[in-house]
Amino acid sequence: MANEHYREILTGSLEADHIEEMKTAGWKPLAIEWERVAPGAAEAKRPHEEIPFGVQIAKDCARLEENPAEMRILFVMMELVVQDASLTVIAEELNRRGYKTRSGSDWTPLSVYNVFPRLVEVSPRIFSDESWVSRPRQLTRVPWNS
Repeated sequence: MANEHYREILTGSLEADHIEEMKTAGWKPLAIEWERVAPGAAEAKRPHEEIPFGVQIAKDCARLEENPAEMRILFVMMELVVQDASLTVIAEELNRRGYKTRSGSDWTPLSVYNVFPRLVEVSPRIFSDESWVSRPRQLTRVPWNS
């Protein structure tokens, strides 16, 4: 025989009469959950910090680890930046390759721009990566150096 569970949200005080009524109906209390406004809660509220693009929370929940899919996107972005591609061209190329933003939407010039600070942060890692060092160099001619 399966047990039934019933969760009741209190809108007022917990009254002894109500507890007796529920017990008479065959219910027994399993837990009581208490809530209060924590002292200093107003000043303790901090906005959450987003996980940097290219990393994810590790399975042990104690550290961050590289997110391979996002690092591939950063690698492609860096390759296009080196080729002096515009934000629009970078977004179009990411979309053409089937890459999506974290929210699952297509890349736009603005979403590419928003990832640029992170791209700057990880550029030393990208430039020292073996796949970057051994990549075929396909630098395009740009007006300022042609």
